[in-house]
Amino acid sequence: MTKKQRLEGFAKLANLFINDHAELQHLVATAHHKNAWYTAEHVNKAFTSWKANLDLELLENWLSPYPDIESDKTVGLVLAGNIPLVGFHDILCVLVAGFKAQIKVSSDDALLTTYVIQKLIEVEPRFKDRVQLVDRLTDFDLVIATGSDNSSRYFEHYFGKKPHIIRKNRNSIAIITGEESHEQLKALGHDIFDYYGLGCRSVSKIFIPKNYDISHFYEGIESFKDVNTHYKYNNNYDYNKSIYLINGDKHYDNGFLLLKQDDKIASPLAVVYFEEYDNLDNLSQHLNTLSDRLQCVTSEAPLTIKTPAFKFGAGQNPALDDYADGVNTLEFLFANQ
Repeated sequence: MTKKQRLEGFAKLANLFINDHAELQHLVATAHHKNAWYTAEHVNKAFTSWKANLDLELLENWLSPYPDIESDKTVGLVLAGNIPLVGFHDILCVLVAGFKAQIKVSSDDALLTTYVIQKLIEVEPRFKDRVQLVDRLTDFDLVIATGSDNSSRYFEHYFGKKPHIIRKNRNSIAIITGEESHEQLKALGHDIFDYYGLGCRSVSKIFIPKNYDISHFYEGIESFKDVNTHYKYNNNYDYNKSIYLINGDKHYDNGFLLLKQDDKIASPLAVVYFEEYDNLDNLSQHLNTLSDRLQCVTSEAPLTIKTPAFKFGAGQNPALDDYADGVNTLEFLFANQ
């Protein structure tokens, strides 16, 4: 297959994300039976986001700096399942770059990823010999594995001798200046609540200026109050609220999101940590020391930082060249062709 044929295959796949309406909508409507976090709203959001990215012109521009090769090398992929289709970008990179993909899907996301692979082969049968779903990786030449800090040690042990990308825990943060409009704060709500805060691009901590009125933030995100109608989210909210009350920990509470002052980045579900700052320059320097723990930063303020920055509401909608952990997957692949 040529690069053009591979890209056209993925562009045809995107059309099925709407045109194949009945089958896809059945999958969307039933995904929560396998994974309760995969609500129809969030599964639809994932498919809609990918449909936008799989535009042929966008794909061609993205791949234009790279050669047209067809490699006999196989890339082993260990995918996460914390949010719908979270491993699809890795699949896309491997296949459009001309490599073979051997994929171990997460049990949490198996239905969606398996569906997408099946549909890809239907629209472009030449991918059939280039992609394989497996329970265990064997006979691979490179590996891309995504997991937690704990699983990364396992990955290093088993995969460390091969060329690899091994991803660990990362979190995202937001910076509030106090000048935000109600609509901008509402957009920040998407960075916090989309996918229930389970993604590495989900905001788990906000930085606020000293003497900031927390009520402005809470008023901005009020439209997300229905998030606590999801029983698993609400269980986390109730549990963390109980812990803070029992321990006498100072916190803010609007009925569906807890705010607690803490210098850590990763917060529990239904909790966002906050920290005060004096000025943006000092804060930017501080964030640069944390860059290996951050996936992205959202803010309306102009920032000079190492970590990719987005406007409020855009953090959960990465472009094709917004690579996880800031590691260019395509450059890694072509460097090991």
